Amino acid sequence: MRIDIVTKEFPPTIYGGAGVHVAELTRVLSSRADVHVHAFGGAREPDYHGATVTSYAQPAGFESANGAVQTLVTDLDIVGDLDGADVIHSHTWYANMAGHLGGLMHGVPHVLSAHSLEPLRPWKAEQLGGGYALSSWAESTAYHGAAAVIAVSEGMRRDILRCYPDVDPAKVHTVHNGIDTQLWTPQTGTAALAKYGIDPDKPSVAFVGRITRQKGVPHLLRAALQLPEDVQLVLCVGAADTPELAREVEGLIGRLRAEREGVVVVEGMIPRGEVTQILSAATVFACPSIYEPLGIVNLEAMACGTAVVASAVGGIPEVVDDGVTGLLVPVEQADDGTGTPVDEEKFAADLAKALSTVLADPERAKAMGEAGRARAIQHFSWETIADRTMEVYAAVAR
Repeated sequence: MRIDIVTKEFPPTIYGGAGVHVAELTRVLSSRADVHVHAFGGAREPDYHGATVTSYAQPAGFESANGAVQTLVTDLDIVGDLDGADVIHSHTWYANMAGHLGGLMHGVPHVLSAHSLEPLRPWKAEQLGGGYALSSWAESTAYHGAAAVIAVSEGMRRDILRCYPDVDPAKVHTVHNGIDTQLWTPQTGTAALAKYGIDPDKPSVAFVGRITRQKGVPHLLRAALQLPEDVQLVLCVGAADTPELAREVEGLIGRLRAEREGVVVVEGMIPRGEVTQILSAATVFACPSIYEPLGIVNLEAMACGTAVVASAVGGIPEVVDDGVTGLLVPVEQADDGTGTPVDEEKFAADLAKALSTVLADPERAKAMGEAGRARAIQHFSWETIADRTMEVYAAVAR
């Protein structure tokens, strides 16, 4: 069976959980099928663990166009190269239209994986302007036309059917995200800690993620004001989505630094080896997201043997076993699609309380970390996920 995967992110250009998912799924699927990857961006190595890789730079003449228009033009560039596929599998709205049109053009089933949903990310209008209407149209069209939709969690499946009630529930399948527990594993090295000024002898709360409304960084920064004074806060963050959010976060970090020591900010993408050292050294990992289809970053922390405190939203409760691998923080959210906590002060206080609970008991934190790694190994292996994905392919390719 030939599987053509369409994706915006692919090694070495990965900036989020969807990119990690595609890379790992491709690695494992390539031993089960003839896999062809079609990825946005500059030239890459043409072979990835046995999969054939083709890259697509943005077509000339659209340099000043809206980002959503640039995406759709790149999608059109991919469509012709999907000829010969038995199944087309697209990931995120960026690639969904290529998959949708490719399926129609070549008469093959289009499967898409739902890593997020545009109706639940209205803050993207700040980034894309009118392009948000285009991205929403592209996603909706692809979901309604797909032969199968793969949700990365049961929470995500519920969101899909709520946002797109006309989609047939029978074609929406749940296949969780996964983790490579050979790559994400507890580390004892301290070179990265020394490099970034992290004290390995002090308790610490770590965060890894982009500065986007979805990830809830401002809520964590407000919660950090309420943590014990000796606790370090280590933030490994990417660039902010908008200048307004960047200013908000910078202001909160400035306030935090004015009131306490041990605030470490690591900006930009850093090597996985450094991330695993930081996660392994942390007493607890914090995930304050207000929207998270699954939250692969929680799996990464768990695989490194670190306790997790996370908001109980989306698919996170399917990953973090409350009271066993960490603590979940309930949050009442506005029903306007933004996911904004109804009471932001309460959410920050509840987050601080849960973090403080884990920080106050290092032995319990250690036990939670060990249980988290065991759970990651047992329930979220990429081999299992690849087998489930192949089952979906087989069902639509009949």
